[in-house]
Amino acid sequence: MRKLIDFDDDTAAKLKQLARDRMATFQELADEAFADLLKKHGVPLDLKDALRKSARHDGAAAKIIPLKKRTKPR
Repeated sequence: MRKLIDFDDDTAAKLKQLARDRMATFQELADEAFADLLKKHGVPLDLKDALRKSARHDGAAAKIIPLKKRTKPR
């Protein structure tokens, strides 16, 4: 999906320079920025993240029973 985003000239120049410095494309910078934004707000990025978040949520409600250490017979 394509979307147009309007940047002021100074911001656009800084983003282009950052992309050059990191040897990345503008698209890679945008992907990283939006992934960070989604993560900040707790939105899963993909199915793997959604499942991991779901497992953590369900696991928090489960009671954890610690294992007993085996003792060596004397």
